[in-house]
Amino acid sequence: MNRIVYLLLTFGLAASMTAQTQADFKPLRYDDDFSYLEEDTLPSTYEKIKYLPLGNKKHYLSFGGEIREQYIYTKNNGWGDFSDAPDGYLLSRYLLHADLKSGRFRTFIQLQSSLAYGIDNPSPVDHNTLDLHQAFIEAVVLSDEKSKLNIRAGRQELLYGSQRLIGVREGPNSRIAMDAAKLLYKQDQFQSDLFYAHPVANKPGTFNDPFNKKALLWGSYTVINNLKFLNNIDLYYLGVWKKRAEYDAASGEETRHSLGFRVWKNSNRWKYDIEAVYQFGKLSQATVSAWTLSSNISYKAASLKFKPVFGLKSEIISGDKTSNDNKIQTFNPLYPRGAYFGLVALIGPANLFDIHPSLELEISNSWSLGIDYDLFWRWSTNDGLYAPNMQLLYSGQNTTKSFIGSQLAATIDYTPSPFLSLTLEGAWFDSGAFLKEAGAGKDYFYSAFTARIRF
Repeated sequence: MNRIVYLLLTFGLAASMTAQTQADFKPLRYDDDFSYLEEDTLPSTYEKIKYLPLGNKKHYLSFGGEIREQYIYTKNNGWGDFSDAPDGYLLSRYLLHADLKSGRFRTFIQLQSSLAYGIDNPSPVDHNTLDLHQAFIEAVVLSDEKSKLNIRAGRQELLYGSQRLIGVREGPNSRIAMDAAKLLYKQDQFQSDLFYAHPVANKPGTFNDPFNKKALLWGSYTVINNLKFLNNIDLYYLGVWKKRAEYDAASGEETRHSLGFRVWKNSNRWKYDIEAVYQFGKLSQATVSAWTLSSNISYKAASLKFKPVFGLKSEIISGDKTSNDNKIQTFNPLYPRGAYFGLVALIGPANLFDIHPSLELEISNSWSLGIDYDLFWRWSTNDGLYAPNMQLLYSGQNTTKSFIGSQLAATIDYTPSPFLSLTLEGAWFDSGAFLKEAGAGKDYFYSAFTARIRF
């Protein structure tokens, strides 16, 4: 009952925000831009915390944050192989940041608190009392009418493309950050980043997420916009090193390289996102050769009632063909977004083939409804099934079935303003032959109510 009361209080606070000034919040909050408020001669109380001039208009301080409350109830957790929280559980996430801009320099600091109630022995991704999530300095090295070059150093979030390989882990309770150095170059319709990073490993407690010496991430990511025919292209190279990586058929020190490209369009009625990645490298003494091909195509029938959006996604993600052959074909998704396949974060993007049709309806300016259906198979019956964090859920050795199961999900979203969003979601996972062969194989039920305030 206390959890429900708390959620209702959160809703009341969020509802009071809807009358405030409109805002454009970005997925990466350090990309928020409130400099337009320098022309506002009668700022509201809220606008004053978003744009606080420090003598000169080129020098100002901005504050912001986010509260996310999420109540989750499951049945047959882990397809019946893990215990359920009998009354469900509550996940709370609090983010607070300060952004100081002073001419060619800026400093950005963000705190994160992720709390879990009703879960026995929660992981650090679910429960991390309070930590310095981001803290970086940035300088403009070059700036003219045609181009801009910045350098950024410190703890920061990284997000690229559709977050298939590099994301902020928005789905789970704690977002992920990197201790990184980064060069950012932008010119007209071209932008390119170079970075070298240590992914931060969450540790339970307060201000104790240490520098991670056991993992490295480096690479370059280039985006070219507004091309003829192809519209937009991403080209990238990503390298990763882990002190220890574990797969179904092998484990050990890993150095892996990823070469990829993405062709995409996100405007007008037709949208598409097609991406291909090839990976090579070493895992202990084994040679890595893995790949993935994904597509996401949708069409919006704007002339029809509720403006339906018909979508079709599909992924082919390689898995290991043969164990003990000194070769690893299991794909490593690096640091992707959390809930990779729809709402429920059950399955990770490795050794998988899936087909994912969907339908979205715009009930009104504030209300929307989404329905999707996902079918999963193992790509190789000699490799296992992995979680989103690449933990091995079930070994594929000594199994013969490929069909994992099907997932039917629905969401109702209410977004009256940029400050507030409410989401009610539910999913049913019908276990297939492989889950019944490898484990208890019970059907899984998931439901959640999420309230989020951004300011």
